[in-house]
Amino acid sequence: MREIGTRPALTGVIFAILLVALNLRPAISSIGPMLEPIRTDLELTNGQVSLLTAVPVLCMGLFAPFAIVFNRRFGLKRSIGFLLAIIGVFTLGRGFWPSYFNLLLSSFFIGIAIAIIGPMLSAMIKRDFPTRTASLIGVYSFGMGLGATLAAGLTSVVYAASGWPAGLAVWSGLAIAALIVWLRMPEAKTKTQAMPEDPLPITESPWKNVKAWYMLLFFGFQSAFFFSMLTWLAPIAIDKGLSVLSAGAVVTVMTAVQIVCNISIPLLFSRYPNRFLWVLAVLAFGTGGILLLMFAGTWAVWIAAALIGVALGGLFPIALLLPLDATDSADEANSWAAMTQSGGYLISAFMPFIIGVVYDQTGNHDITLWMFLAFVMLMILFAYLLHRKP
Repeated sequence: MREIGTRPALTGVIFAILLVALNLRPAISSIGPMLEPIRTDLELTNGQVSLLTAVPVLCMGLFAPFAIVFNRRFGLKRSIGFLLAIIGVFTLGRGFWPSYFNLLLSSFFIGIAIAIIGPMLSAMIKRDFPTRTASLIGVYSFGMGLGATLAAGLTSVVYAASGWPAGLAVWSGLAIAALIVWLRMPEAKTKTQAMPEDPLPITESPWKNVKAWYMLLFFGFQSAFFFSMLTWLAPIAIDKGLSVLSAGAVVTVMTAVQIVCNISIPLLFSRYPNRFLWVLAVLAFGTGGILLLMFAGTWAVWIAAALIGVALGGLFPIALLLPLDATDSADEANSWAAMTQSGGYLISAFMPFIIGVVYDQTGNHDITLWMFLAFVMLMILFAYLLHRKP
C-alpha cells in the first residue's frame, strides 16, 4: 500500500487525477452537437458521421488491455503523460485538417489513449487511496462528466463564432493543462522500504471469472447508453423541433446533471453500500426520461435530459467501482478494470453507428428509444446477477 506524504501533496494528486479525467470525453462529446454541421459540410450519411464516435469507443475496447503492459513497462506517470500528449496533438489537428479522413484518424488515436488511461487511473486510485476508492472514483467520474459537459455545451458556441473545426480543436487546451499538472504531480511514497509497490500479485485471470463477465456486460450496456445518448440526444431534440443551439443546450443539461450525480452519488455509497439498489434507483430516472422522449412533446425534452443525466451520473461510478470492490491490489484492479472496459467498450462501440444506420433507413428515432429501454433492462439483469449470492 502507498500513501501521499502531506496534505498539499494529496490535494495535488487529486487535482491531477481530476484534470486527466477531464480529458477523457471532450474529443468524443464535442462531436455530438456537431453531427449535423459535419455531415452537411462533408456530405456524409448519418451512418458515416456516427463513426466519429463509434471509432474511439471501439478503440477503447480493443486497446484497454494494453493498460497492463504500459503500467508494468513504463509506470503510471510516464504512460499517462505520453497518452495525454497524444490526445492533445490529435485534437488540435482537427482544426488544421478538417477532413473526414483526419477526423477518423484522430478518433482512432484519441480512442487508444483514452482506452489505456482509464484502467490505469483506476489502478492508481486502488494503489494510493485504498480506503477511499468510492470518493476518488467520484472525482474521476466527475472529471469525465465535467469534460463531457463543457464540450457538449461550449462546442456549439465556438462553432457559431468560428466553425466546427475550431469547435473540435479548442479542447486540446485541456490536454496541455492536464499534462503540465500531471508532470509536476508529487510521487506517492511507500510506507516501508521493504514493501513493494503492489505486494499482492494477480492470482487468477479475470477472464476465467464469471463475476468479471457480468461486470463486463454491465459496463458495456451502461457505456452503450451513455455514448448513444451523447451522440443522438441532440439529433433527437432537433427532430422534436429544437434548433441546433437549443439541442446542444439539451445535451448540456443532461451532462450537467450527470456531473452533479457523478460526484454526489458516490459520496453516499459508504452509507448505503448496496450497489444493486443504486442501479434500480438511477435507472428509474433514466426510464422516465426515455418514456418522455417517446410519448411527450417538445416541452418534455429538457426534463427528459435531466432525468437521463441522473441515470448516467450514477451508473458510471458504479461500473468503475465494481472491479475495485472485487479485487485486493492495484495490479489486480488494473487487470479487472482493463477487462471490463475492454469488453464493455467493444459492446458499446457499435451502438451509435447502428442507431445511425437505423435512422437512415427509418427517418425517425422510434427504434432508437426502444433500444435505450432494452439497455436499461439488460443493466438491471446483470446488476441482479452480480448482487445475487452464489
